[in-house]
Amino acid sequence: MSQTFLDAIRRRRSQYALGPELPLSRDETTALIQEAIRQAPSSFNSQSSRAVILYGDESQRFWEIVREALRRIVPADAFAATGQKIDSFAAGAGTVLFYEDQEVVKGLQEQFPLYADNFPVWSEHGSGIAQFAVWTALANAGIGASLQHYNPLPDEAAAEAWSLPASWKLRAQMPFGANAGEIGEKTFIDDSTRFRVFG
Repeated sequence: MSQTFLDAIRRRRSQYALGPELPLSRDETTALIQEAIRQAPSSFNSQSSRAVILYGDESQRFWEIVREALRRIVPADAFAATGQKIDSFAAGAGTVLFYEDQEVVKGLQEQFPLYADNFPVWSEHGSGIAQFAVWTALANAGIGASLQHYNPLPDEAAAEAWSLPASWKLRAQMPFGANAGEIGEKTFIDDSTRFRVFG
């Protein structure tokens, strides 16, 4: 059995120490992200996932939006650690903003009313798969990344900053860049806790 796929997903880890350099060109990195999302499965082949890919100053602009949103809710005496975390994300080469188009979800609910309650859930599944696909593809190309969830704090300002459709709902943010530090080992719970096999 080929281990190529499993080897690829083993390389996917959270990298918080990011640098601005990339082993690929911006065009190649963009194409990689787009293809990973394009190939990610979705319920009813709805293809509801959307992405905004930000580089350089535009990526830093997003993290400044997040910083200012957090400044309004994080106590001043605790903000230094928060600011350092945002700095680490902004230090990378770019950020992928993952969205789900709610117009697609709504259209499926109207077309298939029997499953109406499920489509928002299935949309979240599709978004998660797209995020995993991009993260793994980046890791496989030697690009560090992590997955963040600051939504809904920056949603309105980000939509305004990049003139995004009102139907796009922000689900996650993925800062990426050079691996500027060691990545910790992943630990696992005991298989007997996690799995049941019968037959």
